[in-house]
Amino acid sequence: MKLSAKVDYAVRAALELAAAGDHSVKGEQIARSQDIPPRFLENILGDLRQAGLVHSQRGTDGGYRLARPADEITVADVMRIEAGNLADIHGERPEEVRYHGAAERLRDVWVAARTNYRAMLEKVTLADIVSGELPPEVVAVTSQPDSWRSHWPPAAAQAAEA
Repeated sequence: MKLSAKVDYAVRAALELAAAGDHSVKGEQIARSQDIPPRFLENILGDLRQAGLVHSQRGTDGGYRLARPADEITVADVMRIEAGNLADIHGERPEEVRYHGAAERLRDVWVAARTNYRAMLEKVTLADIVSGELPPEVVAVTSQPDSWRSHWPPAAAQAAEA
């Protein structure tokens, strides 16, 4: 899994808005609390506004707020605004790629990986994260010690170094 800074910042900004409830939050406040470059954040908030995920209001009492309740917005919803597809191979959707010979069934692996990735991200709402009450599927996966261990470099590379 490789996420761009833009996707990470968008999700974190949306979480700040979710935590604020019905109150508007100024972009500068979000930038400070999440350590996001303010100019970059303004572009992200503009994208989220254009997509209908947030509302903005000008003025001294202005700022940004979510356009829908936080329990109706998934992490996948926010990610798609900045990244488009949750998974792609050379700019194509996994089901659209074609391989030949020994790699012919690789497409099935990419589709399965995307399905699992999407299933998790579509279950978790902004409200879940803000409340700290993550769905049971997330808790089950993160309770496994192996989930917290990096698998890089691969075991074969580690053995070769020893």
